[in-house]
Amino acid sequence: ARVYLDAFQLTRDPLFAETARGILDYVRRDLADPAGGFCTAEDADSLLEAGKPAHGEGAFYVWTAAELERLLGAPSAEMFGFQYGVKAKGNAPDGSDPHREFGGKNILVRAESVESTAKRFGLPVAEVAAKSAEARRTLFQARAQRPRPSRDDKVITAWNGLMISALARGSQVLDDPAYVEAATRAALFLKDNLRDPADGGLLRGYRQGAGTVKGFADDHAFLIQGLLDLYEASFEIRWLRWAAELQERQDALFWDDRDGGYFGTRAGESTVLVRTKEEFDGAEPAPNSVSALNLLRLAQMTGNPAWREHAEKTLRSVSKVLREAPSGLPQMLAALELQLARPRQVVIAGKPGAADTLALLRVVHGRFQPDRILLLADGADGQEFLASRQEFIRSMKPIAGKAAAYVCENFVCQMPTDDPAVLDRILSGSAASSRK
Repeated sequence: ARVYLDAFQLTRDPLFAETARGILDYVRRDLADPAGGFCTAEDADSLLEAGKPAHGEGAFYVWTAAELERLLGAPSAEMFGFQYGVKAKGNAPDGSDPHREFGGKNILVRAESVESTAKRFGLPVAEVAAKSAEARRTLFQARAQRPRPSRDDKVITAWNGLMISALARGSQVLDDPAYVEAATRAALFLKDNLRDPADGGLLRGYRQGAGTVKGFADDHAFLIQGLLDLYEASFEIRWLRWAAELQERQDALFWDDRDGGYFGTRAGESTVLVRTKEEFDGAEPAPNSVSALNLLRLAQMTGNPAWREHAEKTLRSVSKVLREAPSGLPQMLAALELQLARPRQVVIAGKPGAADTLALLRVVHGRFQPDRILLLADGADGQEFLASRQEFIRSMKPIAGKAAAYVCENFVCQMPTDDPAVLDRILSGSAASSRK
């Protein structure tokens, strides 16, 4: 979801926004635990029909051309099928169905844009978009009658951190408060249920109660990232406070004093013969890659130079891999880019949720600027927390009672503005200068 959100910010292609929204809605709707966290996964395999033993891969999600025509009617099914790559004999690519489970079935993919579909059928773009949305609603309701796949209902701390991060970013980029609300519920669940009372760190997981396995480095790193993103989406200072506390615990439990970086496990674990560090970003990013980004962000948010030093040592600990196999560490490369960039902060001075504050935030959220952090000078506890660590934030105030934006580089701020158009020009200029 984060990749599609970034792509949407870069291109403004609505297809990327639609895809990100679909992923986030699935997580929020189908993986939510009633208590507030997110379950691990749903099976790919499910029953073909309720009450019968036959089952198949992707049975809940695939469609035959005949089903689509029956549900949508021939004209709508033809147009929908063109847009979503439907074929009479099924659309599974050659070689991708080794068990021959998708014969005659279609995996819906956006094969054509709304514009190209409108051109093909000689219809206005708005009409095609409306018909496509109506068709998706019809199919969604029909799919709900099928037997659902089984769900793995474990709540894993690390994976919830990733989901909180994506939902928080989604609320910013898609301007949808429902996503930040879901992220907040998950963060509260983790705080209430998966903090380790023995050392202030994290526990690994939850299922009908907290587990006994102590959290690993990825649990801490991924949740810290989620909390930093949740702060930037909600500006509730409790999430930044907790992120800073967890970073201190991660440093105490996993930091390698000799070579830098974080071990994956705690010292003294009786079941671990050798403590190792993950050095490649795979299906999940490596904990050290996420940690380097977290440390750099925290250093800017709190003014703590020790965290920037830890980030630089973490980068040096994988310097050989970065030189010899950089494609294996894309997330660490993002951290390296942030470390090389000039520190940049955008501070909005205004009331949380107020219309003038939101107008400035929409300008900030409309740009892909991964090397900036976002803070709110709220005139209350949040600003006091930030100012106690970075004094220059204390004097930031609205202009004549109207929310104002301060854009700072190397902790030197430009004159504030309360005009979204002026802020857009300032951010455009700072984005250009950062690439020099």
